[in-house]
Amino acid sequence: MSLSVSQRLWPSLPLHHRIRRMWWAYAVLALSAVAGSLLASGEVGRRRAEAALEEQARTDARMNVALLRTVLEKYRALPFVLSQDTALAAALAGRDAGTFEQLSRKLETLAAGTKAAVIYVIDKDGIAVSASNWREPTSFVGNDYRFREYFQGAVAQGQAEHFALGTVSKKPGLYISERISGSDGLLGVVVVKVEFDDVEADWNASGAPSYVIDDRGIVLITSIPSWRFMTIGRIAEDRLTAIRESLQFGDAPLQPLPLDIIRHLGDGLAVVEIVTPGGAGKTSFLNVGMPIPATGWHLQHLVALGPSVDAAVRETRMLALLLLLPLLAGAAFLLRRRQTITLRIFREQQAREELEQRVAERTLDLSQARDRLQAEIAGHRSTEQKLQAVQQDLVQANRLAILGQVAAGVAHEINQPVATIRAYADNARTFLDRGQTAPAGENLQNIAALTERIGSITEELKTFARKGRGSAEPTGLKDVIEGAVMLLRSRFAGRMDTLDIELPPAELQVMGSRIRLEQVLINLLQNALEAVAPKAGAGRVEVRTSADAETVTLTVADNGPGISPEIRKGLFTPFNTSKEKGLGLGLVISKDIVGDYGGRMEVESDGEGSRFIVHLRKA
Repeated sequence: MSLSVSQRLWPSLPLHHRIRRMWWAYAVLALSAVAGSLLASGEVGRRRAEAALEEQARTDARMNVALLRTVLEKYRALPFVLSQDTALAAALAGRDAGTFEQLSRKLETLAAGTKAAVIYVIDKDGIAVSASNWREPTSFVGNDYRFREYFQGAVAQGQAEHFALGTVSKKPGLYISERISGSDGLLGVVVVKVEFDDVEADWNASGAPSYVIDDRGIVLITSIPSWRFMTIGRIAEDRLTAIRESLQFGDAPLQPLPLDIIRHLGDGLAVVEIVTPGGAGKTSFLNVGMPIPATGWHLQHLVALGPSVDAAVRETRMLALLLLLPLLAGAAFLLRRRQTITLRIFREQQAREELEQRVAERTLDLSQARDRLQAEIAGHRSTEQKLQAVQQDLVQANRLAILGQVAAGVAHEINQPVATIRAYADNARTFLDRGQTAPAGENLQNIAALTERIGSITEELKTFARKGRGSAEPTGLKDVIEGAVMLLRSRFAGRMDTLDIELPPAELQVMGSRIRLEQVLINLLQNALEAVAPKAGAGRVEVRTSADAETVTLTVADNGPGISPEIRKGLFTPFNTSKEKGLGLGLVISKDIVGDYGGRMEVESDGEGSRFIVHLRKA
């Protein structure tokens, strides 16, 4: 005998110990496979989620950049237009207080219309002479701005842009300045201050942090107010001192952002961690950096990685488990089957060894009694020959009895479709005599279908006789009833109006075979139609169905004379019939068919008619 896998691996261990060790090995491999799939699928899910977030983050960053550029371009043209205003140049040249007040009124109207934070004019000495906020307590009029880079840059280069904290208003903004020149040279500088409160509010509404840094890494514009004037990394101390002395950002501490770069992904992309307020923990974000054209600024847009990545990892791992667990279950099933076969072989081998031992013991006893049995052997042989002859006769008789039952059953079952074929043939001949070829053709088609049905019935009966039980499958009860009525229509054409059938729903199914269940219903309907035949127009046959959670009940009731008590006692006994030409097999075969499918048949009868109740298993 060939050894199993477990016997080759652990030949010195008992079989049950080997099986136990195989299950331990399977458990280790299964756990390793599950752990490996979780790790691999988690990494795949994380990368896919990060790729999707990267695409979304870049799109959002481009929109934020476009919004900021729109604001900047809107206000950059304003100081240039004002620098070309001859009235403004004349006011600076004349240096009249009344003219400066009229200019302030004009700037006030212009600022309200363009929604600029402040528009003001500085003379060549650096003193603000007119401003749109001249009525407010924080008016710029009279303040000295010579130290501001935007004044110095406009004087030297004609125009300048400078982001700073207002010395008077204490509000941050971008100062866009333009030089005003006259025939004698420099007259002054016009400045437009742009504040980005609306832009920051729009960014904040998106829920994803966004901020703008200059070339030194200082945060200028941000959707998180607490990050304003913080830095990316640390600035050298000497440079930090120069920035503070310039008062560009007031007394802001210029501390580093609570942000750690975990890894750079290239192309302005990085994964960062931000310390939550209070230092309770850290949150991971995908950081997308994008330059803002026509400025030295960079936009940084953050998208939280945690929720989306965690969800993608969970989803990918769940999918991996759904694919892996059936494989592991299949492997366990095969292993269990292998072990069951091994155990059976082992037990059979033990049984053979035990049997061989007992045979050896009996052989010794038989050898001692050999002389005593020699005289009996001849008699035993004669008796055995007679017994074999009797057994052969019994087998032959049993075979002939079974053959007779099957032949009678086949003749009984085929008699119905043959009679229907005869009726269809007579109808077809009548139609042909009348020249009605269409109905004749339909009858011929029905005849062809019935011949196929005869073949199906004989095949089913042969299968029933050979195997004893037909295979059960979900079968529509409505189709069974309609098929039986179709088979009986031609034979009982004049009495079909006595049928009162309530068809069940098409989705109601029972366990059985359609052809064999049709045989049952045909037998019941035929008996019922024959029972009500003497009543002519007063006859009635009802077919009703009902169902519960497990059983479907089919009832065939007639208002015929009923079944006598004598016949009812042997109703389901073969060859017991009250019909002159009946064989007494229809109800017997019907009850056997219903029993084969796990159902049962009952009969109730009185002077007002008979009711055959068939209980079938619901599919």
